Amino acid sequence: MDKQQLSKDILKLVGGEENIDQVTHCMTRLRFNLNDNKKADKETLKNTPGVMGVMENGGQFQVIIGNDVPKVYNALVGNMSKGANVGSSAASTGPKPKKNPISALFDFISGVFTPILPAITGAGMIKGIVAILVAFGWLSDKSSTYTILSAIGDGAFYFLPIILAISAAKKLGSNMYIGAALAAGIMHPTITALLAEGNSSFAGIKVVAATYSSTVIPIVIAIWIASYVEKAVDRITHSSVKLIVVPTVTLLIMVPLTLIAIGPLGSIIGNGMSGGIAWLFDNASILASILIGGTMSLLIITGMHYALLPIIVGSMTTLGYDFIIPLMLAANWAQAGGAIGVGLRSKNGQTKSMAYSTGLTAFMGITEPAMYGVNMRYKKPFVAALIGGAIGGGFMGIVKVKAYVLTGLVGLPGLAAFISPSISTLVYGVLGGLIAIASAALITYILGFEENNAPQAATTSASTETATTAPIVTEETKAQDEQVFSPITGEVRPLSEVPDPAFSEEIMGKGFAIQPTEGRVVSPINGTVFSLSKSGHAIGLVSDTGAEMLIHIGIDTVKLKGQFFSPKVQAGAKVSVGDVLMEFDREEIEKAGYTTITPVIITNMHQYAFIESAGRTAVKEQELLFTAKA
Repeated sequence: MDKQQLSKDILKLVGGEENIDQVTHCMTRLRFNLNDNKKADKETLKNTPGVMGVMENGGQFQVIIGNDVPKVYNALVGNMSKGANVGSSAASTGPKPKKNPISALFDFISGVFTPILPAITGAGMIKGIVAILVAFGWLSDKSSTYTILSAIGDGAFYFLPIILAISAAKKLGSNMYIGAALAAGIMHPTITALLAEGNSSFAGIKVVAATYSSTVIPIVIAIWIASYVEKAVDRITHSSVKLIVVPTVTLLIMVPLTLIAIGPLGSIIGNGMSGGIAWLFDNASILASILIGGTMSLLIITGMHYALLPIIVGSMTTLGYDFIIPLMLAANWAQAGGAIGVGLRSKNGQTKSMAYSTGLTAFMGITEPAMYGVNMRYKKPFVAALIGGAIGGGFMGIVKVKAYVLTGLVGLPGLAAFISPSISTLVYGVLGGLIAIASAALITYILGFEENNAPQAATTSASTETATTAPIVTEETKAQDEQVFSPITGEVRPLSEVPDPAFSEEIMGKGFAIQPTEGRVVSPINGTVFSLSKSGHAIGLVSDTGAEMLIHIGIDTVKLKGQFFSPKVQAGAKVSVGDVLMEFDREEIEKAGYTTITPVIITNMHQYAFIESAGRTAVKEQELLFTAKA
């Protein structure tokens, strides 16, 4: 591979140097912050020799190279006039292209509602558990236990404006605690009682009666306006008194303004949205359910599903139920059905294994591995999944399935969302989901697919280019079976469960992932460490028989810049099975918001026929993990 030519091709295809705000690299990929992602020729990049894949994640444009990424990076910055200083010059300080208003709206909704989902999902699941206990007669709705559990479940929803105020203020870059104080002010029991009496006024201006507990739209609008007020006051206030003046003036302006105008207007909008959805499902439920069930996966791919979050939350808090969550179940289970159909039709053992495992995760509510790793890869199964979602959604529209609890995983674990005063909603919900699975699986089986549509396993150059200390392995060298022992103690997972397409789609290579229970990595083979990332999150090894391996600790952990990682070896070190390579603080990494799931893969799979699992679901250091069969 000519690194210089490859770097020139990449530089041109990402839109040229003027389109690059910043570029870094991790163990396997170039990570670009581009001024405009649309200027990059993604399709041509994917087909460029030396490029394993291209993806956009977390605002970054990522070009997957493999083990040679440091050399390609060095060649890339060497071909740029600003070199490694890209991003620190005027090129990065110029005005950025404005976001499309629709994209900006979705980004705002996502940024506000996604962080609060754990709180309201947890509360919602407790409400579901209580409903199950009462429905089966295991808990009396007159008992104090019921009262306490109900309060736990209802608390997050009752005080939802305060939770939303914190999240919205953080997203808008204003003070979260001023936002919380604003929400607390309009929800104070004295204000609530005053508004309930009617005929209230503030400084002679009529205050319209409105209820703010469990509402969504009023507080979001209020915090949006408050962010401008707060910043304006901050600009004109001397630094010596900002701590006192800014919060005082902001609250004095915004709480009365919210009570007088913003709150009532927001309540009208929120009630109108919830009422509109209810009217739609009362009068055209079948059509609406078919359309939403059939297109939900497309909405997820484009990010437009975030626009449904305020509608779902608003319906749940205003009406007490929601029609959209059941249709999400139909769409998710249809993706599971598509993957199962692939498994039933395929004659390839590895394809079957991947299809069934990703189908199971989709059945549990995690659809990305099935959707991106199987169904979209083979194309026709994805179409079948959309049709299955429409059929399952249509059934749910006929019987008017409702969700009474907001759940995070819309799959098997979230079925408690359908428990109502009667069990019939749960039964119909499950039946609709099974119809979606069966329809998608059957259509996939009938339509078939071309297995050669799947990308071939990634290959990397196994020569002295990887490291001067690595053994020379050429295409003519006959590979031997390679036993790979576990480098980490933890739970064994299929690569399809790794939340990064570079691994889940086996672009980088084949192997397994481990969810660590301890923070230590040992050598899985006898061989040589040929690369160690500066951030410590990734280790490249080559065995004495020529197997090239990558151990990638966590996903996106390169962003930690070495924090919480403690390497115990250097590139070029000879190692044996069990030698300590790395120690890492698993708990701190997870607290920082990163998953620690660790892919352990063979990157030169072109020299091997297949991977044979050792059959373990849990593994300890130095226990056999898999064998690369020659």
